[in-house]
Amino acid sequence: MADSALFRCLLLSAALLLSACASQQAVDNQAKNQTQGQTGAVYTDSRDPLETINRPLWDFNYDILDKYLLRPATVGYMTVVPKPARKGLVNVANNLNEPASFVNGALQAKPDRAAISAGRFLVNSTLGLFGLFDVATAIGLQEQNEDFNQTMAVWGVGDGAYLMLPALGPTTVRGTAGGVVDNLYFPLGLLNTPLSITRAMIGALDSREQLMSMENLLEESLDPYAFIKESYFQRQDFRIYDGNPPQPEEPEVDESVFDDLLDDLE
Repeated sequence: MADSALFRCLLLSAALLLSACASQQAVDNQAKNQTQGQTGAVYTDSRDPLETINRPLWDFNYDILDKYLLRPATVGYMTVVPKPARKGLVNVANNLNEPASFVNGALQAKPDRAAISAGRFLVNSTLGLFGLFDVATAIGLQEQNEDFNQTMAVWGVGDGAYLMLPALGPTTVRGTAGGVVDNLYFPLGLLNTPLSITRAMIGALDSREQLMSMENLLEESLDPYAFIKESYFQRQDFRIYDGNPPQPEEPEVDESVFDDLLDDLE
């Protein structure tokens, strides 16, 4: 399902709490702000040149839209609609993204992943009753989640500025453009406005439902905005590199320094 659904990236971000990497980055950034602020310097994130605009939009999304609209709607949705029915609706919405995943897998020169996406769409659209049941996963065809944002990254297109969009959550200039292109593929390009809105609502409600158990962890972070931003970029890299993002190189240690220190001690 498209990442532009309201707070979808918040769910994906919260999953990364297990690694604690994003949280640590948020702590580091705050420490830099405090330390450099004392010397008159201001810490800035080159990925986020619009931070002065993005932060108020984050506050609006989380403190107003989520608190007074999305969360209450999600609680009502969970109360009225049984869990099996909710899962079926999510399966149908996800199945509509498989053709886009197939095309993007092909554009990224990943024929195996493209073939799996095509197979998933065929199996779930037939045996799964138009995607209501995820039969493909049951037979070993795992969801691939390739999108045009990832395709442009593989082609060497940069992220562009980080954006916090009203009601849509975190993204980048490249991510926004990628989402527009993905929505032009079959069958998404054929959906009328009511169906498109329904699909987006299902994705938003499902994402918010899964985030319920992680609310306290987000609230307890030192800087929720920085935490979500770092988590977004980590999740993006995880998807671009198919689960194996490059690790930062460790600085080389000059062993002669230790030899000199040992000589001094002797």
